[in-house]
Amino acid sequence: MGKYFGTDGIRGVVGEMLDAELAFKVGQAAATVLTKSDKRIKRARTSGKPRVLIGRDTRISCDMLEAALSAGLCSAGANVTLLGILPTPAIAFLTNHSEADMGIVISASHNTFEHNGIKMFGSDGYKLNDSLEDQIEKLIEDSSSINKLTGAALGRIKIDHGERTNEYVNHLASVAVGGRYTNRIAIDCANGAAFETARLLFRKLGAEFEVIADEPDGLNINADSGSMHLSYLKDMMRTGRFGLGIAFDGDADRCLIVDEKGNTVDGDQMLAVYAREMKKHGALKNNAFIGTVVSNAGMEIFARDNDLSFHRADVGDRNVLEMMKKLDCNLGGESSGHIIFSDYATTGDGQLSAVMFINVLISSGKTVSGLIKDIPRLPQVMPSFKLTNGSEQRDYILNHPLLADEVKKQEKLLKGAGRIHIRPSGTEPIIRVLVEAKTLKLSSTIANNILDLMEEL
Repeated sequence: MGKYFGTDGIRGVVGEMLDAELAFKVGQAAATVLTKSDKRIKRARTSGKPRVLIGRDTRISCDMLEAALSAGLCSAGANVTLLGILPTPAIAFLTNHSEADMGIVISASHNTFEHNGIKMFGSDGYKLNDSLEDQIEKLIEDSSSINKLTGAALGRIKIDHGERTNEYVNHLASVAVGGRYTNRIAIDCANGAAFETARLLFRKLGAEFEVIADEPDGLNINADSGSMHLSYLKDMMRTGRFGLGIAFDGDADRCLIVDEKGNTVDGDQMLAVYAREMKKHGALKNNAFIGTVVSNAGMEIFARDNDLSFHRADVGDRNVLEMMKKLDCNLGGESSGHIIFSDYATTGDGQLSAVMFINVLISSGKTVSGLIKDIPRLPQVMPSFKLTNGSEQRDYILNHPLLADEVKKQEKLLKGAGRIHIRPSGTEPIIRVLVEAKTLKLSSTIANNILDLMEEL
């Protein structure tokens, strides 16, 4: 990770590290890189000024950052099209299916409203590689090579009035199988980027549905709603009025499912459902799928029992996608609900995941709980230690010999049945402690022992 770019673009609390000045510089740097790039980055068919698509979620700070970012891009010679509020995967898809040279999303995904971020996609719809991010970072730090343009060389801004939104929704609907899911669906939009597209999509699917958390006010994105906060959706499901619950996060690149009994179906279980169904139809490349180092150990058991191959990547959709390409797989994802179907998308797409899950429900004729009842799981906990002094404290704790000793001590309690995995978050100032053991009580005890040690360091 660089000074500005983390595992998922630039992320921070607006007004601290991330402000209008930085957004302007990012725009200038990105436009300069595009202008000077070769055809491996810039589309061969695009002539003249680079074309950049910008989408955003519903945070109050998006207005300010969008204006500053657009100004920076135009000042360095790029033309900008503002797509408005759209999910992150929509920008990736539309960038790949247009003559744009880059797509930019202003969003902090599942984080609360005071956070925001800037993430970028190349013309192929994939997130920028480390080399390009490094080039942009260097120009942010040293503006001597920034395009300094005047007159007709400046870029312009165009506003899209929904045409591209319909293009994206039609793409999602095209993935649906024949038939109609007849049970009512509860949909939680997290007061985020899917609050309009979800309605358009599920109407197009002919579904009966009820939407909650679809009234964004700039401050309530992800607030007690969405894939990070499932309590209200679970209560809805327990009324018996719905057969399927769907929860997106703020930028709708994640999706989690709640079954008809009000129980969570996480990304690991969703992956297993998809893998089994895709194998059944001969659609799973190499009979393999990709999870991460924090995926439940039950995935190995499921893969063995279903004659599948399961592989673990480092946490982060970029790492999952890299392993998918390396092993020639077309399905991968994270337990958080960030699922990649590379036959249809270049990044995780929560609404695409929802359509694919409904496809399985229709073809199987089963309930949600029936789909997952035979997917094994080990009791798992993953509490977090909140950092108060950033990377310095993070590195001190993770490299401390007493932590290594404590982990070895706690591993003895597992008696060979389970695991401990500690990692820093790439998007939040926290350290996550994952523990899997034979019982939930033992998992929690071990995790708390490690957290207590971290508090003392």
